[in-house]
Amino acid sequence: MKLTGAQALIKSLEMEKVEVMFGLPGGAILPVYDPIIDSSIRHILVRHEQGAGHMAEGYAHATGRPGVAIVTSGPAATNIVTPLCDAYLDSIPFVCITGQVPYGSIGTDAFQECDTTGITRSVTKHNWLVSKAEDIPLIVREAFHLATTGRPGPVLIDLPKDISNQTMEWYWPTDADVAADLPGYKPNTKGHPKMIQEAAKLIAKAKQPVIYAGGGILKARAAEALRQLVELTGIPVVTTLMARGAFPDSHELCLGMPGMHGNYTAVTAMQRADLLIALGSRFDDRVTGKVGGFAPDAKIIHVDIDPAELGKVRRPDVPIVGDCRLVIEEMVKAVNDTGGSESQADRSAWITQIREWQKDFPLTYDRSGDDGSLKPQMVIETLRDATPDDTVVVSGVGQHQMWTSQYWKVEHPYTWVNSGGLGTMGFAVPAAIGAKVGRPDRMVWAVDGDGCFQMTAQELVTASSERIPVKIAILNNAYLGMVRQWQEMFYEERYSEVYLSPDLPDYVKWAEAMGCVGLRVEHPEEVQPAIDKANSINDRPVVIDFRTDSREKVYPMVPAGASNDEIVVDPSQGEGGR
Repeated sequence: MKLTGAQALIKSLEMEKVEVMFGLPGGAILPVYDPIIDSSIRHILVRHEQGAGHMAEGYAHATGRPGVAIVTSGPAATNIVTPLCDAYLDSIPFVCITGQVPYGSIGTDAFQECDTTGITRSVTKHNWLVSKAEDIPLIVREAFHLATTGRPGPVLIDLPKDISNQTMEWYWPTDADVAADLPGYKPNTKGHPKMIQEAAKLIAKAKQPVIYAGGGILKARAAEALRQLVELTGIPVVTTLMARGAFPDSHELCLGMPGMHGNYTAVTAMQRADLLIALGSRFDDRVTGKVGGFAPDAKIIHVDIDPAELGKVRRPDVPIVGDCRLVIEEMVKAVNDTGGSESQADRSAWITQIREWQKDFPLTYDRSGDDGSLKPQMVIETLRDATPDDTVVVSGVGQHQMWTSQYWKVEHPYTWVNSGGLGTMGFAVPAAIGAKVGRPDRMVWAVDGDGCFQMTAQELVTASSERIPVKIAILNNAYLGMVRQWQEMFYEERYSEVYLSPDLPDYVKWAEAMGCVGLRVEHPEEVQPAIDKANSINDRPVVIDFRTDSREKVYPMVPAGASNDEIVVDPSQGEGGR
């Protein structure tokens, strides 16, 4: 069967069971857009290429399946670099297809030409510049294989326009074809048995252990295995920003989020631990604080699919390269083989200490609002309590992200979507759209800041036109809130270029202009009715402009470059017990 390169690309995506892709056409990718008309794949037309990338990410976060975006050459390719980098740092499976000028014109500075493969080499697991139409099916198979195996991540296929128009004889490559073409790519998924035995021995002896669960738990579909390990050993768990939902917040052994804005108990338990069991986590600087002062007395078991992570920040006593789910399942067997729960050290004093920290230093804020001000934390708590516990919540980046992670009780895996490693403002609106496309059966709320919302809000036009009923809560404090907090605490209240405006733009009118329902809330008593109204609307997007108190700060906080022992708690709690 003879196909053009463009037809072969779309057929290959169909063979990979792609159901939806997000994109925006242009000259170099135009030949590929013609066969889309006859394809079973749903195409969602975005208003900016960055939106296409974040939608693909949100889809991947919520479903576990790779997100797909397709854009043209030049500025379209550079616009999607931010989502590629975001996906790279957060290990999100994402297949990006870009158009390119004709192969023979590459290097001549042709119209809308850029070195897409060169620009994206450092923010993708791998990328391809297609030189022959007959290579397309194999490249597509390899792209999906690389994006979804080992440590997941983004890949990119750059397709010159003339290659799209070439003809080729259709075929579909086998697994053996892929393996033969990628001889150096062999992710190690099974942990070393001896190392797993060593880990079981350390676990049994530890009197003050903590499981440090990272986003790799979710990527490996290891949430159930993690719960088995926790309940077998009785070891408390911290869930990083990227692992929220990997272990239910309601579980008595869940300590919540650690790190710069983690809760006091999670941060301090890690500092006082004699053993850290790091599962799919990478010792990020936002978790460790000053590395030299991080968990000084703890031995380290580190499990990761990516061998480059072992020893990168902290040298492990027991390094284990492997898939988190498979390794944890083997750990459970090893613990059971050495006596199970009966063989574990007495940790009653440790649990008692943890309970004291939880009692003395809970998350808190001034709830009085004597001046009628609207507290952002109260908005999140009300929103949390007014939605099903399997609601997918998506956050932007900044104060609202930290408050949402702190106060939203995440009970299920794959219901928390955010930008962790890159910290991309503007992530929430398009990622929420992608998540809702992937999980149309779920309620999807985005909690955004006014600064973030202004960066990508135009994608609500996409949501309206495509009938994707996402719901957006803007915590509008008229500032770049996290920057303001740092300027207040560390720059003597010198507020340089941080004020936005509560009224410009008018978010209600803007929402209505984009085909959404727009609501405004200025007083605490208006919060619940507005959320109830938003929850009742399911035929279009809803945007609520919550006018929140700009004086509120995110606590606790570990100042940048400081040790976690220097954690700053809410002023009402004194000096954090130090």
